[in-house]
Order: sequence, then structure tokens, then C-alpha cells
Amino acid sequence: MEQNSNKLLENVFLASPMGENIGFISLNEDDSEKFTDKTVPQPLPILALRNAVLFPTIVLPITVGRAKSIQLIKDAYASERLVGAISQIDSKIEEPAEADLFRVGTLARILKIFEMPDGAITVLLQGLQRFKITKMVQNIPYFAARVKMLFDEAPAQPDGDYDAIIGSIKDLIGNVIKFSPQLPPEAAFAVKNIENRSFLINFICGHIELNEQKARQTLLEINNMKERGLKLIEYLNREIQLLEMKNDIQQKVRAEMDQQQREYFLHQQIKTIQDELGDSPTEGEVKRLREKAAEKMWPENVAQTFEKELSKFEKMNPNGGEYSVQLNYLDVLVDLPWNEYTTDNLDLKHAQQVLDEDHFGMEEVKERILEYLAVIKTKGDLKSPIICLYGPPGVGKTSLGKSIARTLEREFGRISLGGLHDEAEIRGHRRTYIGAMPGRIIQTINRCKSSNPVIILDEIDKVGADYRGDPSSALLEVLDPEQNSTFRDNYLDMDYDLSHVMFITTANRVDTIHPALRDRMEMIHIGGYVTEEKLQIAKRHLVPKELDAHGISPKKMEFLDEALEKIIEDYTRESGVRTLDKQIAKVIRNRTKAMAMGEKIKRKISAENIRTILGAPKIQKDIVEDCDFAGVTTGLAWTEQGGDILFVEASISPGKGNLTITGNLGDVMKESTTIALEYVKANCDYLNIPPEMFEKHNMHVHVPEGAIPKDGPSAGVTMVTSMASIFTGRKVRKKIAMTGEITLRGKVLPVGGIKEKILAAKRAGVSLVIMSKDNEKDVNEIKQEYLAGLNFEYVATIKEVLDLALTPAESSANVCNSNTTSVN
Repeated sequence: MEQNSNKLLENVFLASPMGENIGFISLNEDDSEKFTDKTVPQPLPILALRNAVLFPTIVLPITVGRAKSIQLIKDAYASERLVGAISQIDSKIEEPAEADLFRVGTLARILKIFEMPDGAITVLLQGLQRFKITKMVQNIPYFAARVKMLFDEAPAQPDGDYDAIIGSIKDLIGNVIKFSPQLPPEAAFAVKNIENRSFLINFICGHIELNEQKARQTLLEINNMKERGLKLIEYLNREIQLLEMKNDIQQKVRAEMDQQQREYFLHQQIKTIQDELGDSPTEGEVKRLREKAAEKMWPENVAQTFEKELSKFEKMNPNGGEYSVQLNYLDVLVDLPWNEYTTDNLDLKHAQQVLDEDHFGMEEVKERILEYLAVIKTKGDLKSPIICLYGPPGVGKTSLGKSIARTLEREFGRISLGGLHDEAEIRGHRRTYIGAMPGRIIQTINRCKSSNPVIILDEIDKVGADYRGDPSSALLEVLDPEQNSTFRDNYLDMDYDLSHVMFITTANRVDTIHPALRDRMEMIHIGGYVTEEKLQIAKRHLVPKELDAHGISPKKMEFLDEALEKIIEDYTRESGVRTLDKQIAKVIRNRTKAMAMGEKIKRKISAENIRTILGAPKIQKDIVEDCDFAGVTTGLAWTEQGGDILFVEASISPGKGNLTITGNLGDVMKESTTIALEYVKANCDYLNIPPEMFEKHNMHVHVPEGAIPKDGPSAGVTMVTSMASIFTGRKVRKKIAMTGEITLRGKVLPVGGIKEKILAAKRAGVSLVIMSKDNEKDVNEIKQEYLAGLNFEYVATIKEVLDLALTPAESSANVCNSNTTSVN
């Protein structure tokens, strides 16, 4: 049976390269044990094999092309026909050295030589027995080495584990043959009928396809046949997994190709039918696109791109996924207003009139717009300015953009940037993505149908950044007049000229805007409104707007000035007029309901009516307090809602000189408190304070309304005044408020938000405001009618502040433990 199986294996796996009949070769386990270190030729000629490992009892055809290898084969074939076959470590090396060869190989007998037409020879080798090189003795004209023969250690019979290993190998090799199309099915039958176990293992090791030659070499170097069989099982399992994956991939690819061919065939039939009926959707779309393109005044490069993309579109299948993507792109190209501009109205008097009609105040912004129009009128062309309007909410920054567009008679667009995190929202998405579209800039221009609209970029200070990119960086190109003439949207993948677009950005705070972005814009501050301004805005704009929105004629309802002032002072606390607008609307709705129900009401709305409709006042006015105790000082603060007055109170108690700060203060404000205390200690002689008083008393500084976070350096002068007052017992003069940052050297530094702070002081009944000399220029920019009733003292040092704020020592009272509010 073994002879028949071996003969079948010869027919399956071996083929003479010349088509000759080699004949039956007897292979058995005894053949590999007849050589010893003494009987094998010493030194043994060494044949280097590439991409092959020869195992004992295996017949292997080898093509020999190297000159030294050909010489070796011919010399060995002329003598004992024995050679040592050893694999190269790296098969890419043409002329291997001793270090490039493995140390374990197989003694082989040359069965036959076939000379090829190209000069190379193919030699048929029969593996006999494994050996190990002990010493390489020559390498010219070919390798020769002294070797030590190795013997396969077959387990003793019977061995159940060995039997199980052989059974597993036969089953696994059957699966390998099943998944390998290059191996004939007869091979599985032949393998299962091999009875010689050592021959079976060596045969499979020599013929199975493994991904790495090193794996075969590992099998060859294992002496114990049982261990070699276990390792072979490991490699066979890995090979089966790879073959299964390959077959699955091939089946999927074949199925997809069959489906694609079917769809292509059906699409061709549909196209033929549509051509016969003259009802091709592509032709209609192409005609429509060409008609639109004929009216365009786009640049030459855009026209070339359009023609190129249109020609791609004509060849696309209407039912394909790319068809709609390409059509959308072409629609965007033909819809964009390339080189289409509206004509600016350069009548400066008309511009002044429109701006005054829409907004009260804002002189700086109006002046900048008129300057821009004047230059265009004189020169004929000017790059549009990039203006940033910043200020508290509700002061009319966004609505001012609409007024500018109406003044210039340009189209208007608005882009909200609040919470924007994705850079692609500005630059657009690349067309390779599903659902790709242009960025918001190009989309807005497309909606405006003009290349020179006025675009408001709202809330630019609230742009964020995350893993999707930084929109602020993308806006650098948009808002740079030197770069935006070649703005490249990722979706268009072409340059678009934004230099004629007037961008107006809005923000509540400038410190959160990217510094490079801030540098590209003209910063114009729009401060909060005083009561007089809010009254005029309400009369001119808010009341008429709400009456119209509610369908009420001005003849049927009128707000008296006292009613509007009541709403402003008792029901709103803001720099802008947004809440005022809501309260006016609430009053109008109440009166409208009464009219609809047939109630008799007066046409004019008075302050008494306001209390009845809106209820008790919602806003508690901050009035400067006349404290009869030392240690209480009034400060001025800036908030996002405008200015406010806040109070600082200080007290001392017996102790060890500790400082306690309360009132939910930020780090900067805490530092100001520490600086203030150190200044008072350092100038105790000037203030007539005994030095030991600081060591025997604890200082407590409190800023009430502890639920509200407070921070900023402008409370410095207020802190030092409160401390000086409590330690000296000198009260703070009545109706005085102050603001300013301090240093350890006793200087008073300027602070911001002066207009808002002064307006808050006026509302609170303050008569004297103390601030840094460097802030005098800020006060001079405020209209004089808003400063009526206020006096100002400009100081350079803390000593000047204390001299102005504290009463003389002889009129001092007791230390204060009073109730007050906070400073910022």
C-alpha cells in the first residue's frame, strides 16, 4: 500500500521539467539512517538553495543558475552524487557568504540532471538525512564544510499522542488541498493513504505552501518527529485561516463584479431606450447648465473648470451615486455671482440720513462708514474695510450691519459664528466627502446673488476650536484684505474674490478673539446707552416697531416720556435695549388685550399704568450710601450689562494680623487686596497708624453679594481706601466713588470701561468720581450732557486718593461693621 501511495504522490506532486518519465523511486524511513559522521563525505559540498528547504525522503527539483553551483553539481554528479542542501537566510542575495546560510541542512543525492536551453540546469535532488555544519572549510570554487549528521527521533510504538498528531495532520492537509485551487483533489486521497509517519510529516513539510521560508527551516531543525508534527499542525492551521480569508475575499469580489456587470448592462439598456424616446435626463440638465453658463461673466479658469466638469457629467450614469454629487457642484458654479456687483449709492447725505434714521448715537461707526464712502466716491475703488463692532449685548451691533447695507444699497447676509468649532464651516468640505457643501462664506454670497454684499459675522468672540480644526485660523484669510482676493473654498477648489465684500464682525468681548484675527480688523467700541439715549431709542425705534408688529395705530396708543423712563429705570438693567424692547412689547400686548375685550382705556400710557401692567419694580437701584462708619467705600465696576456701583467694607478685630477675604473674589481681586494691605502697612507713619496695630488685629475685607463672581484690578483704590479708613477711624466722604488699579509703589493706574462706570455713578447719585490721570482722555470723549452733575478728580498716587476720600482725623468715628456690596 505504501508503494502505491508513494507512486501516486510522485504523479501528483512531481513532474519532470523536460516531460521525461523519471520512474518510481523507493522512499522509506530506513534510507535516512545509513549515514554517519564517518560515512558521509568530509568535507561535504554545500549547495545554497533559494526559496526552498529540502527535507529527508523528499524528491525536489532545483533550478541551478549560479556558476559556482553549476560547477558543484557537475563535480558531485561525477563522483558520489552527494551534496549538502542548505537554504539561504535571505533569498534575494545573489552571491551568499557563509553568514548568509542557515547551519542545518539536508544531505541529498543527485538523481538526475537536466540541461536547460539558457545554460542553467535543473537537478533532481532526493533528501536523505539532516546534518549540521560544524566548520566551513572552503568557499572557492564552491562551499564545502565539515558536517555532523542529525537523526530524527521517532516516538516508540505504540504512541497514542503521535497517532492523534498524524490524524490531525491528514485532516488539516485535506482542508489545505480543498482551499488550494493549484493542488489537484487526488492529492488528498494520496496523503491519507501514506502509512510511513516520518515520510508523511517530511513530505507535507517539504511541499506545503508557507508564507515564510523561515517556518520551513524551523520545522527542519526540530529533531523530535512528534514535536515537528505539532509545529506542523500550528502552521497548517494558520495556512488554512489565510486560505479561507482569500477564498472569502475572492467570492465577494466575484459577486460584486457580477452585480456591477449586471447593473452596467441594465443601465446601457435604459440609456438606449431613453435615446430612442428622446427623454434623457442628462441632456436636459446639460442644456440647462449651458444656458446659465452662457450668461456668466466668470474668469477664464472658472469657465475651463466648468467645461471639464460638465464633460465628466455628460458621461455619468444618471442612476449612479456620483451623478447627483457632480450635478450639485455644477449648480453651485453656475449659481455663484462671479464678477456680479451691485452699484453703491455714494450720496453721503443720503447715507447720513439712513444711518441716523436707523440708529441713535454711534457717531464713531457712522463717521467710519461715511469716510469709506467718501474715499470710494473720490478714488472710484477701495478695498472694503473689515470692521469689528464690540460692546455689551443689545446695543444694536447686528442691526447696524443691516443699516450699513441699506445705506450702500448692497445685499445683506448674516453668519452666526457662536459655538462654531468646525473649520470646514468656513472653508467648505472637500467633494470626496458624503454630503459635502461649500463653506458658509460662499453659501452666503450665493444667497445674496452679489459679489459685494455686506456680511455680518456675528459673535466672532465665541468661536471655538477642537479636533476638527480652528475656525479662527480659517477666518484669517477671509478677513485679510491682502489675501481674501484669492480665497479658496475646499468645495469649489478654486479662488473666489472676497475683496469687494464688506465684512462687519460683532463681539461682546475682545480678549477672547484670536490675536492675529483681532489685528486684521478695525476695532470700534459701542458702549452702553444712558437713560437719555435709551429714551430716544425707545421713542424713535422701539415703540413704533412694536406698535406695527401688534397691528396698533400710533393714534390709538402713545407712551409718555415718564412711562418709558419708568420702564428703563425700574424694569431693565442692561447696557443695550433688548430687555427694554421686551417690556414695551409686554405693555402693548396688555393694552391690545384690553382693547380687544372692549375695555375703555386711555390713549396715553403713564408711569402709573406701567406699575399696574408690569407689577412691582424688578430692579433695585444701587444708590450710594452715606455710611456713618469707617471702612466703607464705594467703587465702580464694569459688567457685560454695563456699569454698576459696588461697595467694599472692611473691619478689624483683635487677633494676630491675619487677612480674611470674602465675597467670591477672583485671583486678581485677591491680589489687589493683598497689595492694598501691604501699602497701608508700609505707609503707616503717613497715616498715623501704630505699627503694632497690624500685629494685634485681624483684617477682614468683604465684598457683598457673594453669589456673584467678581474679579479685576480696578478695585485697588477702593480696597486701600477701605483699609486706611478702618485703621485710622477716618470715614469716607459722602457721595464719592472711585476706580483704579494700584501698585506697591503707590501709583494709580488706568482701567477700562470708563463710560459705563461714569454712567453707573450718575445713576447712583454720586457727585465726585476719583480715577487715574491717564483716564482723563476717556472722560473727555463722553458727551458733556451725560456728565452733568458729576465732578472728577484725576490722581496719580494713592496718597492723593486718601487725601480726597477720607475725612480729617479729628472728625473720625468708630470702626464700621456695616452692610454693603462688592467691587470689581
